[in-house]
Amino acid sequence: HTMKKELNDRWLRISFLNLLIVALLGVILRYKIAFSLPFVDQKFLLHAHSHFAFSGWLTQILMAFIANYILSHDENASPKKFNILLWGNLISAYGMLFSFPFEGYGAVSIFFSTASIFNAYGFAVVAWKGLNKIVSKDSSHLWFKAALLFSAISSLGAFSLAFMMATKTINQDLYLAAVYFFLHFQYNGWFFFAGVGLLMLHLTKNNIAIALPTQKLIFWLFSLSLLPVYFLSALWLPVAKSLYPIIVVASFVEFTGFILLLKALRKNSGEILASLDKPVRWLWTMALIAFCIKVLLQMCSAIPSLNMITYGFRPIVIGYLHLVLLGMLSIFLTGYFLSVCRINYSGMLIKGLIIFVSGIILNELMLMLQGITGLTYVPVPYINEALLICALIMFTGLVMINKNIWSRTG
Repeated sequence: HTMKKELNDRWLRISFLNLLIVALLGVILRYKIAFSLPFVDQKFLLHAHSHFAFSGWLTQILMAFIANYILSHDENASPKKFNILLWGNLISAYGMLFSFPFEGYGAVSIFFSTASIFNAYGFAVVAWKGLNKIVSKDSSHLWFKAALLFSAISSLGAFSLAFMMATKTINQDLYLAAVYFFLHFQYNGWFFFAGVGLLMLHLTKNNIAIALPTQKLIFWLFSLSLLPVYFLSALWLPVAKSLYPIIVVASFVEFTGFILLLKALRKNSGEILASLDKPVRWLWTMALIAFCIKVLLQMCSAIPSLNMITYGFRPIVIGYLHLVLLGMLSIFLTGYFLSVCRINYSGMLIKGLIIFVSGIILNELMLMLQGITGLTYVPVPYINEALLICALIMFTGLVMINKNIWSRTG
């Protein structure tokens, strides 16, 4: 079993190193807005930042967690296939990291982003087969399989973008619709469902029972509402207007799933808290708060007048994306990592976690302030410098977390 354990640790550490790089790019982007870096192309670097965050950090760590689960439950499963797929994802992520800043969407960056999509297909097939071979079917399997499916579906957005670029038929509406399609199925599909799968895994491992019918109902409410809820981010499309009643119903379906999930967690909150170390308890509470804010914001965006404001306004879109990707997912996965890899909590790790999370919260507050004041056309003095400081705080916390993860031997 030593081989299997090693596979887990190294890949998880690499994922955290990648998150540090994402944060570094964030610092450079914020610096360029506040001051000046003439040799950096803001738009190109932004592409690198977002692609690397999705592939190098979130996809990498989720693949490692899922692979690890399959390897630990099926002694015949081969670590080799998963290692190859994890390398494939890592190489394409770094390919995008080193090509986007210099050429934007160009031959090299498109090659690597396409490679990462095909690698994700490969992972989906191998992991799906692996899940089928595990005898004791855990409810997390449903979530993992849906996550893999949504990861594949999200690529339709990427391919339609590529098609528009290749045929030079870029229509602003369709371009945005394709971008939002990819984003939606990545973070509300692949990332979110894989995350809930990991949560269910933790509950099963600690014998915390949520009634199976409830679990399945929650799963189906989230799954069936996923596609129609996408149109919330595309209400400006003519199709979306005619689908509006369906979109509103889907929002309520999703909200019902959310309430049932909250109730199930609350009912078992004593046992769940007892199963976690103190730092993880704290991280997961923060992630849950971010999740609640996300769902409420999503419900608000079902109101057309608010929807126009939110999707038409950059700081609000950026704030929402960071709320989901950092506040909800990254904090949750950091907690999950700590609960799986029994790490000795050094003072530095705890401080790093506190600094990182504080940076995320401050960043959200600043973006919210920038969003609200932007709507009233009252500029906030020094907002760009403040956002740069937030980026530096997150980066500092991640340096400390990484130092602790990498200095630990074994």
